[in-house]
Amino acid sequence: MRLYMERKEIRRYIFIAALAVAVIVISQNFYVFTKFLSLVLGALKPIITGLMIAYIFNIIMNFFEKHYFPKNDSKFAALTRRPVCLAGAFAITIAVIILIMYIVVPEIASAFGVLYDEIPPAFTKSKDFITGKLKEYPDIQQQISSLEFDWAKIAEKATKLLTSGVAGILSSAMGIIGGLTSAVTNLVLGIIFAVYFLLRKDKLFRDGNRLRRVWFSDEFNRKTSHVFHTANDTFRSFFVGQFVEAIILGTLCFIGMKLLKLPYAAMSGTLVGVTAFIPIVGAFIGAGISAFIILTVDPMKALIFIIFLIILQQFEGNIIYPKVVGGSVGLPSIWTLAAVTIGGGLFGIFGMILGVPLTATLYKLSFNALEAREAQEGIAPPDEDKPVKPPKQQKPARSGQKNAKKK
Repeated sequence: MRLYMERKEIRRYIFIAALAVAVIVISQNFYVFTKFLSLVLGALKPIITGLMIAYIFNIIMNFFEKHYFPKNDSKFAALTRRPVCLAGAFAITIAVIILIMYIVVPEIASAFGVLYDEIPPAFTKSKDFITGKLKEYPDIQQQISSLEFDWAKIAEKATKLLTSGVAGILSSAMGIIGGLTSAVTNLVLGIIFAVYFLLRKDKLFRDGNRLRRVWFSDEFNRKTSHVFHTANDTFRSFFVGQFVEAIILGTLCFIGMKLLKLPYAAMSGTLVGVTAFIPIVGAFIGAGISAFIILTVDPMKALIFIIFLIILQQFEGNIIYPKVVGGSVGLPSIWTLAAVTIGGGLFGIFGMILGVPLTATLYKLSFNALEAREAQEGIAPPDEDKPVKPPKQQKPARSGQKNAKKK
């Protein structure tokens, strides 16, 4: 037993020393390390994308598998269950994307068409207004007319500006095209990996468990299994709850706009619902886009829409979100806001979306470890309903009482 403890202590010291050396080496070669890390992540991006797509589609596919001939144990049902359910999950997702584009894209194109038609008359009105005002103040008009302009230099500077601007636009366009090509390639490869992961997930899990049993101890496997199960339950509950919350919010937005007789109700409800997948701030993004489009029709109705969305967002944030999503992931509101803020600052939109379930997972694991430690130490957890009272302080004995005791 003593020899085992000594070996365990030696392994711990070796691990701490190796970790310290790794931290020192990375800190001294931080640029090289980040460059290497970015290259590795770039190479693994299709696989990471495939894992993310597979996780989302696995939720839909599991739902279909539960309802695909549930009482039929025939060989045909067993062979066709997964491919058919996977095809159904992809078909429904594609149909939803097409429906969203069918609702949103024509309305946005119509709004930009209105802007295109209204901008030239607006410039003409502005020009006439300025000209009329200048006629009312002849002194200002005379001073403007007396100004001498070197039109040759102005033309030369304008030519240089246009040339550099065109070069910058071409460079930006090439960068955008390259980025889109890379994104599409990663998406296509990610879908291919996702299909493979989903069709072969049972074998992949079985092989992974075999490797874990061979290479790691039972205690380590038990702890990692607990972490993976907690993370899986939290992420699944978050995505399902976020989907339900987005549908509820988009539907309420559509119904409210119809009752208020506001334009672009279908498009605004769809935009608000889609952007509501981003926790806390997503609905405001959709509301801003919708308000800008409604502004092209009637500024007063755009103001009414903004007031309506603020009220709806308060209702959603205080009633719908805590009940549907907050309760499902078990994360307090302040931690949800912190997760969205920090995740968005570090990783943008994906950080906002994934920050909440990741923080909820860490929150659950921390409290599980705390409860286990309290049980191990025999410490009773505090009653949250009762306020914590400060310990009573003993009053010092009087000098007369002390003298009496001495006698």
